[in-house]
Amino acid sequence: MPIYMDRHYLEGATRRTLVHAHEKDLATQAKYGVRFLTYWFDEARSTAFCLVDAPNKEAIRKAHDDAHGNVPSEIIEVDPAVVEAFLGRVGDPPITEGESRARVDAGLRVIMFTDLKDSTAMTTRLGDAKALHLLHVHNALTRNALREHSGREVKHLGDGIMASFASIENALGCAIAIQKAFAAYNAQNVEIPLHLRIGLSAGEPVEDNNDLFGITVQLAARLCAHAEPDQILATEEVAEHSTRERSQFASAGSITLKGFDYSVQVYEVRWQEK
Repeated sequence: MPIYMDRHYLEGATRRTLVHAHEKDLATQAKYGVRFLTYWFDEARSTAFCLVDAPNKEAIRKAHDDAHGNVPSEIIEVDPAVVEAFLGRVGDPPITEGESRARVDAGLRVIMFTDLKDSTAMTTRLGDAKALHLLHVHNALTRNALREHSGREVKHLGDGIMASFASIENALGCAIAIQKAFAAYNAQNVEIPLHLRIGLSAGEPVEDNNDLFGITVQLAARLCAHAEPDQILATEEVAEHSTRERSQFASAGSITLKGFDYSVQVYEVRWQEK
């Protein structure tokens, strides 16, 4: 059967409310031929997201309605491998020592895109072997920072990487660490330096009948393409919800990115030492 993810608006709901609702879903699921796999809950935004193995969307709506009356506002079909890449799991999280229930994260993710400047031209100018070596350097520097900041590599893009973070601070820390790592590399390799663009955007898994993290992914990719080499650009949500000093963010203005019919407030993340 297909796998779906749905979104619920639950004004005033608490973690306890969601735990009980999930238990009711599990008690009702067999009646409608569905299987509730896990869920995410963002208490601050009053939204919940369920991952469901079901024959169709209508079966999910009926099961939720019968269980507790909270019918989802959106349902999209998803690839479990992609869900795991973005969100880290396709089942309930394990219960940690000292807790009676597992912690359920909010589902909000920061998406990061990196892009290596002039990667295609490198092959023409330097040859396949040298260009491939430099791409391996890019991969190593980027993946080292991902490991250090709890980032998940979603996709390798040839001359860049798409990654996911459960924390805004981890995403920012990773982006800054990557740029610093490239700067350190360039200081030792002045003849063939490597320059990277980075874009960051934050959002929810299900966005108005779009793909999983659809708008968030598009924004991060467009910001990366819009950035100058050695620059990190982030959306307003990333800047506004960061606990870092406000001085670390410089307004890059409101811009209309390719594929969007509205303007987006953009911020540059300052990473170089003054």
